[in-house]
Amino acid sequence: MTTLVNTRPPAAQRRLRVPGWVPGASGLLIVFVLWWVVGAFGTIGTAAGGSSAVPTPFAVAGQLADDGFTFYWRNASVTLTAAATGFAVGNLLAVLTASLVLIAPWLEGIATQLAVITYCLPLIAIGPVVYAVGGQPATANVLAGLSVYFVTVVTTIQGLKSADRAGLDVITVAGGSRLHQLTKVQLIGAIPYVFTALKIAAPAAVLGAILGEYVGGITRGLGPAMVAAQGNNVERLWALAIVGVVVAGIAYAVIALIGRLATPWTRR
Repeated sequence: MTTLVNTRPPAAQRRLRVPGWVPGASGLLIVFVLWWVVGAFGTIGTAAGGSSAVPTPFAVAGQLADDGFTFYWRNASVTLTAAATGFAVGNLLAVLTASLVLIAPWLEGIATQLAVITYCLPLIAIGPVVYAVGGQPATANVLAGLSVYFVTVVTTIQGLKSADRAGLDVITVAGGSRLHQLTKVQLIGAIPYVFTALKIAAPAAVLGAILGEYVGGITRGLGPAMVAAQGNNVERLWALAIVGVVVAGIAYAVIALIGRLATPWTRR
């Protein structure tokens, strides 16, 4: 006698799987629609000339087209350069600080307090001080570096502490020092944590650079361009803000891609 076996998957397994990009795209669509409704029918504030302070997405897109790629790239490249410099220096100092904590554990309290201080500093308030001390070129770089230091220090310390205990014991039995443990086991184990911190730090560096441009007396960059536009061209102001968001998003995506390629074992 032949036994019939039900080979159909359970109902839970037959449910339609939603691609990962759908929620994000849906959220962007909702934001776009709400933006258009507020810009077309809302009365939130007034800009120069009595126009609405919230232009429609189509008005902003038209301003982007009128200004052209060169205008936005000329300003975005200055901001991106400052953000990249601060990002590199700030994260390098953060990783070195976390590494020192593993070599000398008694430094952890000092390093953590230092990171918290940099996090609590109001960048818009410390900017004029940095400008007075270092001048124009340094302000955006320093604020970008301060924006990334805290998250990278804290996350890297957590990653270094999460190292495999068995691997550390092998180094100890073989006669290795704490420096060997750090370089052979802990740094490798902390790589995914470091890239997680770098993903968060990349947009923060862009924001810090823009704030530095506001107070640093710089004539080019997204910050100065937004200051110039806020008094007479609200569409350009919004366009510059969107360009800043896009630059920060691209920075996040690039770091995320590099991290995915550098740590293939985390995909499991």
